[in-house]
Amino acid sequence: MAMDQAERDKRRREKAAKVKEEDLRLTVRPGTKQALAEIKTWASVEENGEAITLLIHRIHELGPEAARHFLSAPRHEISISDSVARKLERFHLSRELQTPILTLGDDPDDTDLILQAERVI
Repeated sequence: MAMDQAERDKRRREKAAKVKEEDLRLTVRPGTKQALAEIKTWASVEENGEAITLLIHRIHELGPEAARHFLSAPRHEISISDSVARKLERFHLSRELQTPILTLGDDPDDTDLILQAERVI
C-alpha cells in the first residue's frame, strides 16, 4: 500500500533530522536572482539550492584567502566636495562662536536664494 502525504512528510522530516539538515532562507533582489540564474545556466544546474550549495563548497575548497576575495563586498568611496566641506566648516565655526544666524544655500550653483534660519541659543 502506498504512503499517504502525512507519512511521506514524517519520513522526510525524520531523514532531515538524521542528517542534521537545516533550512536556510535567502531573500534576494532581482539582480542577485539574475546572477544566480546565469550561474545555473553556465553550470547546467537546475535548482537554486543545488547551485548555492555547490558555490559554497567550491569557495570553501579555495581556502580562506580566496574566500575573502570572493566574499569581500565592494565598498563605496565617500568623497566630500569642496563646497560641502566649506559649508560644514562654516557650520562648525558658527556653532563654536554661537552665532545666532546660520546661512544655508549660498552655493554659487543656487539661484541667488539664500535661506536663513535663526538658531535658538
